[in-house]
Amino acid sequence: MTIHEIADRLVQLCARGQFEEAQKELFADDAVSLEPYATPAFEKETRGLPAIQEKIRKFNDMVQTMHNLEVSPPLVATESFAVTMRLDVTMKEQGKMDMTELCLYKVKDGKIISEEFFI
Repeated sequence: MTIHEIADRLVQLCARGQFEEAQKELFADDAVSLEPYATPAFEKETRGLPAIQEKIRKFNDMVQTMHNLEVSPPLVATESFAVTMRLDVTMKEQGKMDMTELCLYKVKDGKIISEEFFI
């Protein structure tokens, strides 16, 4: 897949809330995920596809209701792309939240090798 195809497919899957499927299909086995800061729920850095998939399952378990999910079209460079992701959710422990993140993905050999989120 080209970087444009990877970016478009990620947007398509994430816009449907199919984060685990996106990771399974598009991420390298040794991918890295970086959060803006460590929280009690998540480490700042998560390494390896199984750990990244566990992180998204943990996030999904924390969500009570997903009210709205928006993913922007990708902005694509040579080896990376970015999207904004807006989630309007009610979290089980924290109540309603409306958050937008800038999501930066780096690609090598046809797979996403890292994702980093900025608030």
